[in-house]
Amino acid sequence: MLPGVVVPPSGLPQVQRGTLCAVTLLGNRAPVAVGVATMSTEEMLAAGMKGKGFAVLHTYLDHLWEYGDKSSPPTLAPLVTDSAAEESAGDEKELQEKEPGSSCSPEPQQHLDIRNLSLKDRDTCAELLGKEELHENRAAEPAEDASTEHQHEAEDSRTPQEQMDALFNQCFFHALKCKVKKSDLPLLTSTFLGSHMVSCCPAGKQLDIKKSSYKKFSKFLQCMQQQRILQVKELSKGVESIVDVDWRHPDIKAFAVPEGFSSASAAQDSKSEDREQVYHAPEIIPLYGVSTKMVPLFQESGHRKGSVLSSSEVRNIIINYVKNNELVDETNKNFVKVNAILCDCLLDKSEQDEISHLKWDELLSRCLERLQPLHQVTFPGQEPVVRKGNIEPIDISIAQRSSNKKVTIIKNLELYGLDPQCVANTLQQKVQASATISPAPGAKDRVQVQIQGNQIHHLAKMLLDEYQLPRKYIQGLEKAPKLGHKK
Repeated sequence: MLPGVVVPPSGLPQVQRGTLCAVTLLGNRAPVAVGVATMSTEEMLAAGMKGKGFAVLHTYLDHLWEYGDKSSPPTLAPLVTDSAAEESAGDEKELQEKEPGSSCSPEPQQHLDIRNLSLKDRDTCAELLGKEELHENRAAEPAEDASTEHQHEAEDSRTPQEQMDALFNQCFFHALKCKVKKSDLPLLTSTFLGSHMVSCCPAGKQLDIKKSSYKKFSKFLQCMQQQRILQVKELSKGVESIVDVDWRHPDIKAFAVPEGFSSASAAQDSKSEDREQVYHAPEIIPLYGVSTKMVPLFQESGHRKGSVLSSSEVRNIIINYVKNNELVDETNKNFVKVNAILCDCLLDKSEQDEISHLKWDELLSRCLERLQPLHQVTFPGQEPVVRKGNIEPIDISIAQRSSNKKVTIIKNLELYGLDPQCVANTLQQKVQASATISPAPGAKDRVQVQIQGNQIHHLAKMLLDEYQLPRKYIQGLEKAPKLGHKK
């Protein structure tokens, strides 16, 4: 911005619109930004040195700088020292245009420093310090004390409105990095300002949106939403809430907690994030126990009542039993002759006089049906657990409440290592609906999740895609509403 440009005693150099310029701090020749002139020297003077004179393309501490070695600018003494100009300019910025052949030839050491800057276009280079802040939300320690002093002076030269804008930016990123957690969302914008941002305000300062350029906090948040830092929605009429925050956004990651504030909360949040374990679906294997009635069929292979077997082990035992007792039908090897033991173990009383042969598949299926069902659940990093019966599927149902409102009820999450409270919180954030936890009727030590509306589509996506649970262990997905047929 032209009001902050320091005009040298010799006057402004001739700059044309589109001229590539370098931004420097007063007293240091090392550029901190690169920009293009948006008007010529004559136009700047005609405008009374007001308005925007340069469009900044690249600055110290921006995203492009982060891809490099992240070094601080060197401290290079000015080629011409003008103490009178420095005293009159104070902490403002300086614009100097170097034209080919018009500038003095620098000393060898100074010429080497200029080459180290890796600026290819040095034919025309203007020095200025604009009123726009250079990423003030990113606190960085300059390499030299002189650079630090000039930065503080530059901050003092800003208008009260610009200082309030910078304060809002600082408190905004500070609150997102250290105060707000994912579990807090959705978060009322009024709560975010009053409870989180105000607590991040430095001592002796006070946030006042009316003194900023935004005038309204909603406009400030809208600006941050355009930068894709967060997402704001009007969940109820006239009441806005923050529903999503991109904590991986470069501006949040690059923000450093100012001195005087404890970074313990930020460290604690990062540790708790590291401790969050990604859910892995358990390995579920159906098993079979030898019942009293089936003991005669399995005792030949050394098993007794209560022995636990997998389906493949049962299959091998049956095949070996049939072969050892020569029960394969000689005329058709697809059939097995039913002897007395097979008759007692696998046939009902009404079938014993009628069936003399069984197909291999039917023989095996009858055998599995008459064994005691068991299942083994193995969670990552834990010992396998064997339980009686078949594992109950996650049960999803739709119930109707007062005023014809529907709710989605989810049961049996605990059997699959899912925390019902975490599932409820995740669903609440995804669908922006109220979710509650209540004891599951008829089930001891279990709870059920209840969420407003028919949310089976969201549940299916979460359970099948995110949690990678097999569809066969989820019951009720067919009750999802048909898209495009809303009443």
